[in-house]
Amino acid sequence: MDINKIRNFCIIAHIDHGKSTLADRLLQFTHTINARQFREQILDDMDLERERGITIKASAVRMSYKAKDGNVYELNLIDTPGHVDFSYEVSKSLSACEGAVLLVDAAQGVEAQTVANLQQALEKRLKIIPVINKIDLQNAEPERVKDEIKSILKLDQDYIIMASAKEGIGTEEILERIVKDMPPPAGSEKEPLQALIFDSSYDVYKGVIIYIRVVNGSIQKGLNILMMSSSKRYEVQEVGIFRPRMDPVEILSSGEVGYVTCQIKEAKEVINGDTVTEAKRPAERPLPGYRQIKPMVFCGIYPVNAKDFDALKNAVEKLKLSDASFIYEVESSQSLGFGYRCGFLGLLHMEIVQERLEREYDLNLVLATPSVVYMVKDKKGNEIEVDNPSKLPEPQNIMDILEPYANTYILIPHDSVSTIIEFCKSKRGEYKSTEYISQDKVKLIFEIPLSELIVDFYDKIKSVTRGYGSLDYEIAGYRSSDLVKLDILINGQPCEALSSIVHREKAEFKGRSLTEKLKELIPRQLFEVIIQAAIGSKILARSRVAPLGKHVTGKCYGGDITRKRKLWEKQKEGKKRLKQFGKIQIPQEAFLAALKI
Repeated sequence: MDINKIRNFCIIAHIDHGKSTLADRLLQFTHTINARQFREQILDDMDLERERGITIKASAVRMSYKAKDGNVYELNLIDTPGHVDFSYEVSKSLSACEGAVLLVDAAQGVEAQTVANLQQALEKRLKIIPVINKIDLQNAEPERVKDEIKSILKLDQDYIIMASAKEGIGTEEILERIVKDMPPPAGSEKEPLQALIFDSSYDVYKGVIIYIRVVNGSIQKGLNILMMSSSKRYEVQEVGIFRPRMDPVEILSSGEVGYVTCQIKEAKEVINGDTVTEAKRPAERPLPGYRQIKPMVFCGIYPVNAKDFDALKNAVEKLKLSDASFIYEVESSQSLGFGYRCGFLGLLHMEIVQERLEREYDLNLVLATPSVVYMVKDKKGNEIEVDNPSKLPEPQNIMDILEPYANTYILIPHDSVSTIIEFCKSKRGEYKSTEYISQDKVKLIFEIPLSELIVDFYDKIKSVTRGYGSLDYEIAGYRSSDLVKLDILINGQPCEALSSIVHREKAEFKGRSLTEKLKELIPRQLFEVIIQAAIGSKILARSRVAPLGKHVTGKCYGGDITRKRKLWEKQKEGKKRLKQFGKIQIPQEAFLAALKI
């Protein structure tokens, strides 16, 4: 294919603005899939994506389109997620494209993630084609949304395409604009091979499937290739394209997007952002790749049954292939045994990873309380990164604890401003500024501790603004805070999985809430269970799970009271011994409840 007839583009938007539906219409219009193969959200091939109605993974597909100028163009679409937790998937897709279709809902207008994704696309100097979607809705306000897009992109209103992906309105106009305005890929087939790995997946028979965008040169079956970061060499077994299913081809040339298999069985041998080159004639330097992603939420994942640890090990290695932003390391806990300390981009990301591990690999897991990464300065002048409360030094050795703060951008209707400001202040937020996007949409900027953002902040914003609020954030750096370690003691023994680092002001409230919740969730035993929340040796809250009663004197009839007393004393001694040696199984619901407090 002539490189001037190739167009690589992605669709960027806020969550639920119609990206997957527009991708469906483009595939139907270009006859990439026939009516028999078609189903809604065809590029969302995970059950989880279809159930939740969100895109989690970026996915690629090739379309052939005969334009009005009579030429046939090869269009490579990389569909992207919209949720803030999957922004890394968006940045990967943008690196493999020359242009982006910016999709905005005609009813909801420009939202926080729309602005964030657009900013990333402009930084990479991509050609932007603005589209207003869902114009068929009764509550659509296309003229208001046009003004919002115009104020952000500073362009003529006539350039904005009006569309309805559901009804198929504007599909041809979008395709014509892509062909006419987006630049073809830069690169040459004569240069040494340079291909960017933008994603990968695992197949039992083929091994690791590497998703590539060829920048220079070409790649075909039988070629010996070299991974530039690890210097490992492989022989290409198969090359192909996505239509959207894998379709083998003879060669992938400069500018094209496709996949390569080399019978790689070890998942960790493939790194997203790496450059593939030819072993005999390697490129001088690798492609820029991706910035290293830094997870912000950490959490322990443990198998319920200790025998499943090896299965969990295989599962996290394979999951890492398709999710480069997920990191993990082995750790052990007294109460939960061996597991993994995992890093995530946010709480939804954590939830999705847990569900994928449980569904795709048939595992039964326990998650510990999530935490962010703190910086601790000790009295010797050392700086220690703490991502787990158990790693926190003794209080007498700590000079200062710093916690990460995030610049938080909140887009809301103007009638919710005062409520949201109060809510942000209750989360220890510092007000920075207010910007008016349009007559009825306001952008608030706050600096908020990341630990306050990661649990239910987004849900609260949505409920206060009746679903119209949206949120985006970026890490602003570390600041000193009055933080303490809150321990949960069960019968005097600390439960590491429920420990957390909290602000001193909120420690008592969280301690009381946790002990009360655990009292409801821990099942009654044959012995008394005492639940305590403590900072060091200071007990902040206490609750008690009463023992199951057994009527030991039921068999006594008549006789002296000393006979009953003797049985009661015997029972008391037995319960005391049980309390000393008895093991308490804490249900998964208790850990989940701890997240939400």
